[in-house]
Amino acid sequence: MLERPVDIFNKEKHPMRKTFAVSLMLAAALGLAACDKKSEDKAQDANQHAEQAQEKMSEAQDKVNDAAKENAEAAKAQAESDAAAAKEAAPATPATGS
Repeated sequence: MLERPVDIFNKEKHPMRKTFAVSLMLAAALGLAACDKKSEDKAQDANQHAEQAQEKMSEAQDKVNDAAKENAEAAKAQAESDAAAAKEAAPATPATGS
């Protein structure tokens, strides 16, 4: 007598295979359902971390803007200082009276 390869769950030698497979799938499904709360918590934590990262990026941008302003002020002061030094270094033209 030939056995069909598709009929592995209904062999007379192992009638519990189908029951075992179904109970194993049920246990796996319940295990995944129990993990659902953790994934919600992780999503909330991820949102909080994203908000904190956004705030830190905003603070960093403010610091960069402040540094750019200070750099511009320093460059202006340096230019004024260079102009004053150049004016002092230029030879004075003598006043001629005619």
